[in-house]
Amino acid sequence: MRGKQVSGKAMLILCIASFFAGSLFSTTSRTWSSTSTSLDGDDDQPNGGREAHPFPIVSKYHIHNHLDETANSKGAAALVTQTNCNDDHKRKLVEGKSGDDIMGEVAKTHQAIRSLDRTISTLEMELAAARASNQRMSSSSNLNPKRQKAFVVIGINTAFSSKKRRKSVRETWMPTGGELNKLEKEKGIVIRFVIGRSATPGGLLDRAIEAEEAEHNDFLRLNHVEGYHELSTKTRLYFTTAISIWDAEFYVKVDDDVHLNLGMLATTLARHRSKPRIYIGCMKSGPVLYQKGVKYHEPEYWKFGEEGNKYFRHATGQIYAISKDLAAYISTNL
Repeated sequence: MRGKQVSGKAMLILCIASFFAGSLFSTTSRTWSSTSTSLDGDDDQPNGGREAHPFPIVSKYHIHNHLDETANSKGAAALVTQTNCNDDHKRKLVEGKSGDDIMGEVAKTHQAIRSLDRTISTLEMELAAARASNQRMSSSSNLNPKRQKAFVVIGINTAFSSKKRRKSVRETWMPTGGELNKLEKEKGIVIRFVIGRSATPGGLLDRAIEAEEAEHNDFLRLNHVEGYHELSTKTRLYFTTAISIWDAEFYVKVDDDVHLNLGMLATTLARHRSKPRIYIGCMKSGPVLYQKGVKYHEPEYWKFGEEGNKYFRHATGQIYAISKDLAAYISTNL
C-alpha cells in the first residue's frame, strides 16, 4: 500500500516539537536526581556512598523535625546530667558539713541532758524535803518526844584514838558543862562529838568513850562500826540521826582537828536563813581518780563522765554546812 508523501514543512515542525519534548524530559529527570542526591548524599560524596533514588524518600519537613527532636533530646540529656552533677556537688557539700553539724547537735543534747538532770535533782530534793517534813509533823511525837528546835547542830567527827584532839577542842572553842547547855538554850547552837561503835561491842574502846561521855555529856553515838573506809557512811548517818533528834535550820559537819570560830559561823549562817537548799563550805573541784591502785581511787569514776573529768564543785571535808531541806533529803533518800 503506498502512503501519501509528507511535505517538508511538516517534517520540520515535527523535528522541532520532538527537540523541545526531549529537552523538557531531560531537565525534569536531572531535577529529581539532584533532589534525591542532596537529601541522601554526603558533602564529600555525590551520592553519599549509596545509590540515588529517582524520588525523595524523606521530606525536608521530616528531616528538620528529626534534627530538632535529636537536638532537644541531647539538650535534655545535658540538662539532666548537669542537674545530677549539681545535686552530687550539693550532696558533697552537705556531707562535708555534716560532721560539724552532728558535733553541734551532740553538744546541744548534752547541755539539754545536764539541764534536765539539774531540774530533776531539784524536784527530787523538794519532794524529799516535803515528804520528810510531813513525816516529821505526823509522827515526830512517836519518834522522839524530846526533839527540840535549834538554830544549828554542829557535829564534830572524831575517832577512838582522837582523845587528845577532843581535849584540845574543849579547851579552845567548844564550851563545856553548863556553858554548853546555856549555848543550846539561848542561842540554839548544839555541839556534839560524833562517833560510832567499835567492831567488838562492849570492848575497851567503847568503854573508854562511855566514860568520857559520862564526864562531859557531849557525844552523839551512831549505830555504825567505825572504820577509815566507812567515813561517808558515818557522815550520812550523822545527818540522819541529827535530824531525827533536833529540828534545826542548819547542820554542820566539822573534823576534830579544826578550831572553829563560833561567832563567825553563826553570823554566816544567819545571812542564809531565808534561802532554800544551802550548801556552804570551802568549795573545790578536782580530777576523778580512775586509776586503780592510787590513793582515793574512785571505783565508780564512770559516773562523772569520761576519763580526765573533774568532780562537780563540792566542799572540802574538814567543814561544811547544809540547810534543813538538804539534810531531810539525805535522811530520806540515802
